[in-house]
Amino acid sequence: MQEPIVLLPGMMCDARLFAHQVADLSKDHLVTVAPITQGERISEIASSLIPHLPPKFALAGLSMGGIVAMELLRKIPDRITRVAFMDTNPLAETPASAASYEPLIVGARAGRLDEVLAEFMRPEYLAPTVQRNEVMAKVLEMGRSLGPEVLVRQARALQRRPDQQGALRRCKCPALVLCGEHDGLTPVKRHSFMAELIPYAELEVIPGAGHLPTLEQPELTTQALRRWMEQPLVLR
Repeated sequence: MQEPIVLLPGMMCDARLFAHQVADLSKDHLVTVAPITQGERISEIASSLIPHLPPKFALAGLSMGGIVAMELLRKIPDRITRVAFMDTNPLAETPASAASYEPLIVGARAGRLDEVLAEFMRPEYLAPTVQRNEVMAKVLEMGRSLGPEVLVRQARALQRRPDQQGALRRCKCPALVLCGEHDGLTPVKRHSFMAELIPYAELEVIPGAGHLPTLEQPELTTQALRRWMEQPLVLR
């Protein structure tokens, strides 16, 4: 059995985001979905996870989970055997984009969680397929489970997130950069840029998927992760 796999979900998502991947990859690997709910800074969230992670592991994060994965790569690079960044963004927020989180925070605190969840995961971020409404409903279900306090913490963490281009350039392990071809939030061009930053990266674009390929095209996404796990480890 290869190294264990740790999966990090996106903002206001939980293990249900990776249901297909966990079911399939668990045949050959110990798979854990780690919550990214503790802390109001990306560094705090990453630090809260470190004591609970295996000594060596493969790490994959989607969206905000990918941002936390970059911070873990910066903090504990020698423990990460390979890394996958899915539908994510290594750049810090601009002042304008950081300010755009404030209405979400206010709405969550005012008891309008459903409205806020619909605002941060819009239909146009996903592929225009028949399962779009089903995926949106799943996001709403996960977000309701986590609740408004988690939304506020995660929004604060994203507002203050650091630029991680340096951490990506220093990556010394096999890396997968994956995104849906219709991702309206973190487009393909952003992922091409990320893949160019990372010395051992492969770019994989999932057809028929947008920002949440693990739910929109679960089989294709799982196949990409299997190929990533089969890559030989780079000698350090």
